[in-house]
Amino acid sequence: MFLKRLLHYLNPVTLFGKGDRNINLRFMHGINRISILLFLACLVVMAVRACAN
Repeated sequence: MFLKRLLHYLNPVTLFGKGDRNINLRFMHGINRISILLFLACLVVMAVRACAN
């Protein structure tokens, strides 16, 4: 269930949807999505570096 919510949150289709009317809330959600994607990318880089040694 958590993974399903996370994938829905990071879905590009829902990224550009109408959503909330409050512009500050939309920007906050956008920044949260960017930080989650960067965190996942860093985990992948760390895993690749760990396997390369």
